[in-house]
Amino acid sequence: MSGPLAGVRVVVLAGMGPVPFTGMLLADMGADVVRATRPANRPQRALANTDGLRPEHDLANRGVDAVPVDLKDPRGVESVLRLVEAADVFIEGYRPGVAERLGLGPEVVLQRNPAVVYARLTGYGQTGPMSKQAGHDINYVAQSGALHAMARADEAPRPPLNLLGDYAGGGTVAAFGIVCAVLEARGSGRGQVLDAAMVDGVALLTAKLQGLRAAGLFADDPGTNWIDSGAPYYDTYRCADGRYIAVGALEADFYREFLSRLDVDVTDWPDQHDQEAWPKLRELIATAVESKTQAEWAAIYGGTDACVTPVLTFDEATEDPHNVERQLFQQVDGALHPSPAPRFSRTPPREPATPRSQPIDVQGLIQSWSAGSGRGEA
Repeated sequence: MSGPLAGVRVVVLAGMGPVPFTGMLLADMGADVVRATRPANRPQRALANTDGLRPEHDLANRGVDAVPVDLKDPRGVESVLRLVEAADVFIEGYRPGVAERLGLGPEVVLQRNPAVVYARLTGYGQTGPMSKQAGHDINYVAQSGALHAMARADEAPRPPLNLLGDYAGGGTVAAFGIVCAVLEARGSGRGQVLDAAMVDGVALLTAKLQGLRAAGLFADDPGTNWIDSGAPYYDTYRCADGRYIAVGALEADFYREFLSRLDVDVTDWPDQHDQEAWPKLRELIATAVESKTQAEWAAIYGGTDACVTPVLTFDEATEDPHNVERQLFQQVDGALHPSPAPRFSRTPPREPATPRSQPIDVQGLIQSWSAGSGRGEA
């Protein structure tokens, strides 16, 4: 056991997207996380978007044990409640009302353990007209207003993979809320219900932009602002070899450093902040960048304050000297694991490990937790 959350016990009802990620974040930090899954005789209902991952490749379940329980059987529900009695956290990601119908709603769970943190992680939250509506990352990011801003001028919004809704606004914000509630419960002795909605989390992430909008410093027209690809000094550019570099030369000093190494005469170039001239400035920068390969630009700008970096693939990122020194990624059994973050000086997180493919016995786990010890035996 290691990590700042060592000793914290978490029960998770198996789910998709941000729910496993929340469990992984807590497990990375040392929490003892178990995931209630369907038994082998009750396979998961086939879904159109099933990712088909084998257990050892489902990295969002690293550090998490699976305990097969049949939630359609009262005995399975009772097993989960027995685990809850010795747990600090209970997490579910069903639509509102589903956990209640299973006999695992907040009222029942908190009655069995008044000090438990009951976290509900959904797309639209527990209340509101859309609360029971299906959705995915792209929908929650769109509903928050953030997706509208993720476009170049006169182009369609671009989905940010599923990183923003599922994992940033969803799983990460939920994990933060859970830790906050656990800290409070340790002082008060009372648990509470956490309503973590992905649309809420993504909206929260736009706080700085909302301030800029209120000050008249950020327009609602996508691709016209200084950090949304509108400004030519904050964008990506194609190199001679078809690869790209990322330019983030926002501040005047950094911008001057950027220009000074382009190896072209910039005497008559437009002013950095002349928005009317941004299209012309973009053309000039693009032409200059196309004169060299990505590797050449990386060598030219490496170690400078020009805020220029190569756009790396995942494989290249694993070999980058900075990332290697910081062990940003770790190869474990052929899978590329992002290392736990953040880093701690005294209570380091767990080392990434291949997710366990074999479930553990729920009755054994109940006995060990009830006795105050660790994981159950297979």
